[in-house]
Amino acid sequence: MDFLRDFAQPEVIWFLIGLVLLFAEMMIPGLIIAFFAFGAWVVAAVGLFRPLSLNQQLAVFILSSILSLVLARSWLKSLFSGYVSARQEPNVNLNDCIGQRVVVIEKITAKLPGKVEFHGTPWLAAAEQEIAEGSVVEIKEKDNLTLKVELV
Repeated sequence: MDFLRDFAQPEVIWFLIGLVLLFAEMMIPGLIIAFFAFGAWVVAAVGLFRPLSLNQQLAVFILSSILSLVLARSWLKSLFSGYVSARQEPNVNLNDCIGQRVVVIEKITAKLPGKVEFHGTPWLAAAEQEIAEGSVVEIKEKDNLTLKVELV
């Protein structure tokens, strides 16, 4: 019974709420729920040093969550974002792949795209003729995420 009494401490409950929220952040994209996990952990930490009423716990939770969300979200989001074409540097050409030779890793037919490996990454590839796996092809055009290729 002592275990249950120790487990029912507000600090432990807030810590577990923060843990659940952090796992939820991993499942749901957006980088918002993690700040509420942080807020729950702040309440748990404050509760270790000073007993708080339920209203005080909720106030600390809301304030710390929203304050951390407002102050840190844009900075953290920039750490996790990939290449954004709207922030393209003027000297970077997104069509640098044209003219490059690549290897077919999945058979390409005239009706169905296959795959090629370009810089260690598989890309969808389309061609006007059938090209067997293992063939070397040249990239002629880039159409969104599909490379148009021709047999060399």
